[in-house]
Amino acid sequence: MKGWKRMTILVTGGAGFIGGNFVLDWLAQSDEPVVNLDKLTYAGNLQTLAPLEGDARHVFVRGDIGDRACVDALLAKHQPRAVINFAAESHVDRSIHGPGEFIHTNVVGTFQLLEAVRGYWQALPQADKAAFRFLHVSTDEVYGSLAPQDAPFAETNRYEPNSPYSASKAASDHLVRAWHHTYGLPVLTTNCSNNYGPYHFPEKLIPLVIRNALAGQPLPIYGDGQQVRDWLYVGDHCSAIRRVLEAGRPGETYNVGGWNEKANLEVVNTICATLDALKPRADGQSYANQITFVTDRPGHDRRYAIDASKLMRELGWRPAETFDSGIRKTIEWYLANQDWVQSVESGQYREWVAKQYGETA
Repeated sequence: MKGWKRMTILVTGGAGFIGGNFVLDWLAQSDEPVVNLDKLTYAGNLQTLAPLEGDARHVFVRGDIGDRACVDALLAKHQPRAVINFAAESHVDRSIHGPGEFIHTNVVGTFQLLEAVRGYWQALPQADKAAFRFLHVSTDEVYGSLAPQDAPFAETNRYEPNSPYSASKAASDHLVRAWHHTYGLPVLTTNCSNNYGPYHFPEKLIPLVIRNALAGQPLPIYGDGQQVRDWLYVGDHCSAIRRVLEAGRPGETYNVGGWNEKANLEVVNTICATLDALKPRADGQSYANQITFVTDRPGHDRRYAIDASKLMRELGWRPAETFDSGIRKTIEWYLANQDWVQSVESGQYREWVAKQYGETA
């Protein structure tokens, strides 16, 4: 990367859960500026980025990856050495009820972003062109579902998406691969397992359970609660992305997992036990008494598991957190940041966006 006039990265979806954590983590470890492009849909929250207010290293732009003119202008102005694409609609339940937005953002948006980046990359000087990277952040859900006895997903598993969300992410992965093989764009793809940690929008399992537990409300679990997921602390995911960006081989895919397979019911019981220790209920009862089972969602995949050995073997990455240490850090963060949680629940963060930008997303 020698000779690059100015070291900068462009992050898309950098006000969301994983993207926001990545931007905070990046600027905590590096002085390299971040241009942060986010559409600020319901899950995009600028309060996540409040620690960066006034920081000249962070340039926030409200915009859509599908807006070619916007992306073209950002690339031309900031001349990034890498683009990291977090921008995606990501909630399975929402994709079941309204798949159109998932196709628009995850498929069409990724196509438009790739085309803008391809045009920018092709015009770079040769040395900069060789050093440039496009890193696409994806999910293990593209691989489908595993039986209890099946080996974890490896990068060589075929794609078998089972929800509108996972199908849209699979399509975006295929586009990224094709732009590498057809046009030579130096791409990297990461497929991660279920993330958890600070700043997680409270529609997902772990933040929802923490929130409901503290509010004295039922802790809903789909079906029998034996759906198994591999859980990855978001800070570990950020470190994996940094490592792949630094040393990954163009055209390669790297699975990122936490080596923490847990059934949903076990996850909820662990949260309850941790809360029992950190913030006991006033009546002395366990939060586990609030667990309730609800009708399973359509097409609910039974098990996901990630084999992250390629990333460990080739790039030397491994997660720093166990599930027990990561979930404790997560719960401690939520207990210490109730203002953030309440702003999300009340919609105040959306009102701030409306005030700043003149509209709601």
